[in-house]
Amino acid sequence: MNDKPSHAPHVRALSALLAAGALSLAAGCASVPPHSTPDPRDPFESYNRGMTRFNDAVDDAVLKPVATGYKAVVPSFIRTGVGNFFANLGDAWSMVNNALQGKGEHFGDSMGRVMVNSFIGIGGLFDVATEAGIPRHREDFGQTLAVWGVPSGPYLVLPLLGSSTVRDTAALPVDSKGNPWRYVHDVRWRNSGTALFLVDTRSRFLDAGDLINDAALDPYTFKRDFYLQKRNSDIYDGYPPDSGERYDLPEGDTSAP
Repeated sequence: MNDKPSHAPHVRALSALLAAGALSLAAGCASVPPHSTPDPRDPFESYNRGMTRFNDAVDDAVLKPVATGYKAVVPSFIRTGVGNFFANLGDAWSMVNNALQGKGEHFGDSMGRVMVNSFIGIGGLFDVATEAGIPRHREDFGQTLAVWGVPSGPYLVLPLLGSSTVRDTAALPVDSKGNPWRYVHDVRWRNSGTALFLVDTRSRFLDAGDLINDAALDPYTFKRDFYLQKRNSDIYDGYPPDSGERYDLPEGDTSAP
């Protein structure tokens, strides 16, 4: 008699997920609204819409329910501590990118935040730096490439990761290398922390996601336009040319661990 547990349910679940992804991509090829004017920023719109369908399906099936439960069960002060901890790691990478971009004042602020929050804030669990008036300047390598003159390239929706551009996608491996959490040696701790970061980050956008889906005539174009506008705002530190608008994130950092 074979006492080994069957992996058939897991195989079936994975097969169903892959099949859903394939169907979503196929549907995306025919999902561009008829008579719509092509957006020159989005030449891959058919593919992007299909991938958005797939990502939304995974979010509805897995991420959103888990994030909803997390927000309902975990006390707010613990969730705040989790967000502060990962934001502090993000500040460390922002410090490097501010240096690469030649932003001396922002580099000093980021370094000050990391030192204050790491030591006085108990490893970043408490955001003492903000209370002390030290501003956060979120920077990633995609923004650094932009400052160096690399064009953004077309809009691109990545599997599971969502909105991006060709430039931001090319920057992802460097951002991954620059993430301090990557260097946690214990695999279980590293994977558990990454999962916690993803769930905590998703929980911060529960209401926003529902609002977009309920209010936007075409949620895809809303998300695309918002992402591209916000990235442009990020590159110019909140004040892009010919625009007085800001596109800020909620407290915490969404740089993947």
